[in-house]
Amino acid sequence: MNQKDLFSSFENKKSNVIERYESYNKEHCWQYDIRLNNLEQDLFNFGIKKEEASLIKVSDFDFGYVASEEKNKCAEIKQFIERHEWLGKMPMSITHRFTARWQGVLVGVIVMATPNAFSNLLGVEYKNKEKLIARGACISWSPINTASWLLMQSVKWMVKHTDFRIFTAYSDPEAKELGTIYQACNFYYLGQRFGSTKQYLDPDNPKRGWFGDVGFNDRSQIVRYAKQLGIEWQKEWYKFVGTRNQYRKVDWQAIPDETQKILKDERSEHKKRCKSRISAKKHKYAYILGKNKKETKQLKKLFDENNKRLNVFNYPKERGT
Repeated sequence: MNQKDLFSSFENKKSNVIERYESYNKEHCWQYDIRLNNLEQDLFNFGIKKEEASLIKVSDFDFGYVASEEKNKCAEIKQFIERHEWLGKMPMSITHRFTARWQGVLVGVIVMATPNAFSNLLGVEYKNKEKLIARGACISWSPINTASWLLMQSVKWMVKHTDFRIFTAYSDPEAKELGTIYQACNFYYLGQRFGSTKQYLDPDNPKRGWFGDVGFNDRSQIVRYAKQLGIEWQKEWYKFVGTRNQYRKVDWQAIPDETQKILKDERSEHKKRCKSRISAKKHKYAYILGKNKKETKQLKKLFDENNKRLNVFNYPKERGT
């Protein structure tokens, strides 16, 4: 597939993503539908037949971490997500990227990010130890257990190399998702009661797709408002958060009152210009892992103590809203 055709397929994919809530009515999830639709082209691109692909095992793949400084690999991951992941776009606040490769070629991706809101599932003192599993996708012909293998390799890498100990993820019933991969990996299921009840679509930027209320408050969006209004952004308007102060957020208290009002008024006007729709609550999952069995046991005990009112539900089995 040449660059022009590849770009065209991405554009068509994004257009389909915008319309999916109204038009998708198949029994299987949207992500699996992409897998089916991409299979013939993926086999052709790799120069292999379906029979040959069926012989490839997860043990044939190489796992890897991709640092943000590796620009070419980050761009490759972005293209992979746009083609193979049902949302068709990268998340906000990306912090970690992981890959599976076969003979050097990319066949699977996991992307982790800072949560929009920390859940305190392990208590307030552990709120900055949470990481969001924001995106994940595999090549269409990969073995059926590729996604769960790559996910757990990524989680184990995080625990070994960082201070993060709880990993949360969402699945969208409007895309017929159940969270099958998280169920296969023995995640806690926390119920279907999470996420925004409204989704928005910006008519001036439809490629962005649908997004929740937090999309108006994201750091990059606020900076964009300032640029549109001719306001020169000041570095002291940022605050740094996280266990090592590695993440930037907007520090509203540092912004002059008059400028605050202008930015917030523009945010309100932007929201009014966007198309909106009611959305179903999402399923949420969580996984807890320590560096060793002792730490894992301690963390799970903390989880139980801090969530006595939380019903850890049985896994959902029926697709849809």
